[in-house]
Amino acid sequence: MKKFIKTLPLLALLILLSSCSSVKVAADYDKEAKFNDYKTFAFFKTGIDKAEISDLDKRRILRAIEAELLAKGFTKSEKPDLLVSLFTKSQQRVDVYNNSWGNGGWGWGGYAGFGPSWGWGWNQQPSVSTSMQGHLYIDLIDANKKELVWQGMGTGYLSRNMEKKEARIKEFVTKIMEKYPPGTQQ
Repeated sequence: MKKFIKTLPLLALLILLSSCSSVKVAADYDKEAKFNDYKTFAFFKTGIDKAEISDLDKRRILRAIEAELLAKGFTKSEKPDLLVSLFTKSQQRVDVYNNSWGNGGWGWGGYAGFGPSWGWGWNQQPSVSTSMQGHLYIDLIDANKKELVWQGMGTGYLSRNMEKKEARIKEFVTKIMEKYPPGTQQ
């Protein structure tokens, strides 16, 4: 039992870290679209150019999307069935934690400021943490109709560590593209 109590803080930390690293995904699609007819793709430069992220991150995202589509049996083409676009949003998240325990203590300043007094108070020193939350939207557009047929969105925390950024982008794209085509999720 003592070993369990000693490992409990470590277990809580691991759960917290793993929950922070997850990507939440959602997808929406046109129920009338015939997804089995789409076999080829190309990137929609006009839409991609509007994404407000660095060119390095755009290339990382596009490479990850291309790898996912190729793995699903698509072919990159000059005359595609689908156009792929993306856009991003990010916001800083500020969390304030005020979970301090209080205790009683002696002090001066009783009635009218004279004499000792006893009081109960809370330690009101909150801890503040900040993190960057990102949203990645991947749009698949019917190239002939010029209509959006599928949109996947991923939300999660972004890594500020440059070495981990590429892996995090791949994780975002992989999780989002698991939702395509509709109806094939496990």
